[in-house]
Amino acid sequence: MINPMSFNPIQTQSVKLPDSNGIKDKTTPSEMTQSFSNFLKNAIDGVAAQEQNAQAMNDQYILGNVDVSQVMISSQQAELGLQLTSQIRNKVIEAYQEIMRMQI
Repeated sequence: MINPMSFNPIQTQSVKLPDSNGIKDKTTPSEMTQSFSNFLKNAIDGVAAQEQNAQAMNDQYILGNVDVSQVMISSQQAELGLQLTSQIRNKVIEAYQEIMRMQI
């Protein structure tokens, strides 16, 4: 059976609104960094899991336990996840380089 894609590139960030007293719940930069770090780790782990699933499906196909269509679907999911990860990496590097070129 093909596992559903565990990597969801579009995830919403919850927004905290002021309470009835008008006091906002602030998030510190270190908490934001930790949250972003966890998001990236989970995304990369999801891509790695897709690749492992594709390899397992390939092994099962060799043993004759799964159909070729299941193998192709899992390998395409892994390939698309890797391509997405690569494109995101490229955009992050471009953004970093652009920030470094800014003059203050």
